[in-house]
This record gives sequence, C-alpha cells and structure tokens, in this order.
Amino acid sequence: MNMVALIEKKKHGDALDNAEIEYIVRGAADGTIPDYQLAAFLMAVCFTGMSDEETAQFTACMAHSGETVDLSAVNGTKADKHSTGGIGDKTTLIACPLVAAADCGVRVAKLSGRGLGFTGGTIDKLESIPGLRTDLDADTFIGIVNRVGVCVAGQTKSLVPADKRLYALRDVTATVDSAPLIAASVMSKKLAGGSDVIVLDVKYGSGAFMKTAEEAESLALRMADIGKRLGKRVSALITDMHVPLGRAVGNALEVQEACAVLSGRAGGPLAELSAALATEMLFAAGADSRTVCADRISSALRSGRGLEKLAEMVEAQGGDPAYIRNPVRFPQSQVRRTLYAPSDGWVAATDALAVGRAACALGAGRSSKDAPIDHAAGILLERVRGEYVRSGGALATLFADSIERLDEAEALLADAFRLQDKKPQPTKTIYKTIC
Repeated sequence: MNMVALIEKKKHGDALDNAEIEYIVRGAADGTIPDYQLAAFLMAVCFTGMSDEETAQFTACMAHSGETVDLSAVNGTKADKHSTGGIGDKTTLIACPLVAAADCGVRVAKLSGRGLGFTGGTIDKLESIPGLRTDLDADTFIGIVNRVGVCVAGQTKSLVPADKRLYALRDVTATVDSAPLIAASVMSKKLAGGSDVIVLDVKYGSGAFMKTAEEAESLALRMADIGKRLGKRVSALITDMHVPLGRAVGNALEVQEACAVLSGRAGGPLAELSAALATEMLFAAGADSRTVCADRISSALRSGRGLEKLAEMVEAQGGDPAYIRNPVRFPQSQVRRTLYAPSDGWVAATDALAVGRAACALGAGRSSKDAPIDHAAGILLERVRGEYVRSGGALATLFADSIERLDEAEALLADAFRLQDKKPQPTKTIYKTIC
C-alpha cells in the first residue's frame, strides 16, 4: 500500500477499509512508516474524523499491535476502570480496593500509566510508597489478583506499541484532542488489558481534555460503542473537572487523601465519585442490582475493609502497608508556603488547570515521560468550593524542594481562587451515567 495515498484519502474525509487501517497501525508499531507520514495522517484524522466502524477497527488493530494480557487464569469476573485524566484524581486507589473488599467475585486487574504534564499517574502515586513494585511479570500480577482481589501494575513496553508511538506524535503535533484518537488510545489499552468489564470516568472542564459536558458525553458514547462492538461490557460516568477532585494534588499527598477516604476521615466529591465508580464496576460485572451493589460498596467503606484491602495490595506488591494504615508516615517537604486569602468570602471556584500547572511546577508532575518527579511535592487545598475563608486565612499550602519552585507555583496560582460574597450553589460531580 501507499501511505501517501492513504493520507490523501483521509484528508478528503473518505473512510479507510480494514486492510488500510491494519497497514497504518502495523507501520506505526514496527517503525516502517516514518514519523512525518504518521503525523500527517493524525492531522488528517483530527480535521476529518473517523466513522464508528473505522474507530473500532483502528482500536482493535492497536490493541493487538503487541502483547495482550491473558487473564483466563483469574478467578471470577475481571473489571477495570479508566479516567480520561484530571487534577487530584486518585479514585483508582479508592474504588478498586472497594470492589475487591465487597467480596462479590469481581476482581480488579488494572494496568495503569505514569503522569505526563499536569495530569497525575496512578503508578507515580503508588510508587511514593516505599518498596512498592509496579513492574510485575504476568504470573505475579495474576497471582496477586487471585489472592488479594486487586492489583495495579504498570503497563509493559510491549503492550500496545502502536499507541505508544502515535501518542508521542500526538503530543507534539497538537492532535491530542481528537475524539476518535482519544477513544482509540484509551480503549486499545483497556482491550489489551484483558478485563471483561470496563468502567470509564470521562471528565470535562478546565482541568480535562473535554471542556464541556456535551463533548465528554460524545467521547464516552464513542468509547462505549467501541467496547461493545469488540465484546466488552462498558459503562461511563461523565464527571466534572472544573475544580480539583479532593483537596490533595501531588503523589504522596494524594495517597494520604485516598487513605483518609477509605478510613472514613474524608468525604465530599472524591468519596462520592469513588463509590459511584466502584458501584458501577460491580453492577456492570453482573454482581447484583445497582442498589445492592451500592450498599455493598457503602458497607466496605464504612467498615474499613476497603482500607485494609488497599494495605493488602500494597504489601503483596512489596510495599510497606504501615504507610496505608498510618499515612502520617509519609514524609512531607519542609520547603512549603501558605497561600492566603486577599479578602473575606466564599470560595466560588478553584481553577483545576491552574492548580495542576502549579503542582507540576512544584515537581509533582513531569514535562516528559522520563523526567523525575518529587513524590513529596504538591498542593493541599485548605479551602474548596463552597467553603468560607476570612481575609488572611489559608487557601492552600504548597510543598516543594526549593524556594524557586514555590515562587513559580505561587505565580501560577495568583488567580486560581475566585471568592464571592454569597455561598455558591451546589454543583453535581457526576453529570450523567451511560450504560
């Protein structure tokens, strides 16, 4: 086949057939198609889109462009979740242990990635726990899933190699926000991961790729369609990311907040969304009615079984479970600064994107895949939307390893908090559920 002709065809909005899509994906995986031609193809897709049939075929080819995970040795129904990325999103650390703790025969075998830019990665958060390993071989991974009920490991280099190359090109060619490319990227990794059930958390707002609820819903429907075409049970929650999720942004800080939720010491939107995701995972797996599944998750949360399940998982992966049972053991940076309110008022908004960029500047995020991160760096929001603050009261505490990082982050947060005289109306964390 001729790649130039295929680029031309897609540039004019014509649909590619299965053989043409397979040729492009294979060329992306094995390097036979050069970067400049792949970049041109991605831009053509960004402008003219893909049909549902094209997107499903593109996803299937990417999922099988390298090794796939065989979970046939895992007992019970295998469930997975995926978030499209947000600020302070540590729901995996809460929802997945809750599913295992519900003891419904549903097991969570989750492969996660590292963070890039202002969106944190679950693997980075877990690796803030001393000794914990995420580079697990297949037998160890499956063994932990069967024994504990949940395991969260890193993606191997051989998993979906076509997506790895295409994603790197999308990141430098302004083609990240194409709905079919996002859908194919997410779902190819989920399909290669081998689970029976996939629950998606599709976010919208200033701290998400999708800026409106309508855009997020469209993306969720596309991803659900791909999964169903390829034989998976898929549900999606459309959720708000105009403000950070929870109070902690940063790796070790977010693990501590997840433990606070699982121990009943913290609630709010983070606890609500985590419980909803866990409930949907059980329901989509056929464990029981949605009401009964919600009751089981609530019971696992109230009893502390979810926290103990997270500690079991950490220990099984070589980490010290004492950090889960007693999160004050996590070291905190001694280089810190408090951001104070300029006046009295109710917090009406906290710009998620500004907070994410500030956390990245503090060292909690990375500008390239291989860049180091500071696990102790980050931001604690002392006041969140709907809370009152006095003039001179604390809005946020910043943690870093240098004064220079604090200065940069403080400048980025200058206009992140919006105060007003009246208490703001409550907003919904979950906009819609698609199943």
